[in-house]
Amino acid sequence: MKALIISADNFEDSELLVPYYRLQEAGIEVEVASFTAGRITGKHGYEVGVDKSLAEVNPDDYAILILPGGKAPAAVRKEPRALDICREFMSHDKPVAAICHGPQTLISAGLVRGRRLTCYRTVADELREAGAIYEDREVVVDGKLVTSRQPSDLPAFMRETMKLVATVC
Repeated sequence: MKALIISADNFEDSELLVPYYRLQEAGIEVEVASFTAGRITGKHGYEVGVDKSLAEVNPDDYAILILPGGKAPAAVRKEPRALDICREFMSHDKPVAAICHGPQTLISAGLVRGRRLTCYRTVADELREAGAIYEDREVVVDGKLVTSRQPSDLPAFMRETMKLVATVC
């Protein structure tokens, strides 16, 4: 089983690193994809190796998609290949977990209408405008979609994410 994390520079460090290491701890291979291979740097200076460019990603190779927040989603959401990957996961009913600004990528992919989600408070209006049912809670689960608001919600986010992972193992 493999997990895919899509991100870019200026990600929220804990929102990428906590899922990365928690999934590895559970024996799941984790790959990070971004615009190009190399390294990406978080808002607080942590560097993470990029395993694949978005162009190299085959969604069929992965069981779950993680979309960390920070400022990275503002760039990721403009990349058509990232949006296509999100659509592939959702259309095949694979788990997707997005935290903080991560749901912005799902908004741009047209995947939130009629779905229950949460996000960072500054994204809430955009989520509602895109047709989502916004809930201001630490974690919201809608089918195989898990969303959370901010780094302090990571324990609840990972608890629910790991429950979904268990259903696809």
